[in-house]
Amino acid sequence: MKDFITISTYTYPFEYAVLKLLLDQEEISYFFENETMIGVFPFYSNALGGINLKVHIKDKDKVLQIIKDLDTNSHLRIV
Repeated sequence: MKDFITISTYTYPFEYAVLKLLLDQEEISYFFENETMIGVFPFYSNALGGINLKVHIKDKDKVLQIIKDLDTNSHLRIV
């Protein structure tokens, strides 16, 4: 998808479950590359380079702030 950049990488889907809900609430365009493949074959995660969070370049700063807030100002943390 054009103009989408990788913001972060995760090994397993449970690591970003809360983040996914927050992105949906903010109506941010995103997708997780390799999510389906790793869901089917979880041990392929390292071989595929993990699950990449891709967001539109216009939402980059907003997403980075959401991730930072989730890690520092919340009892819900990204693993």
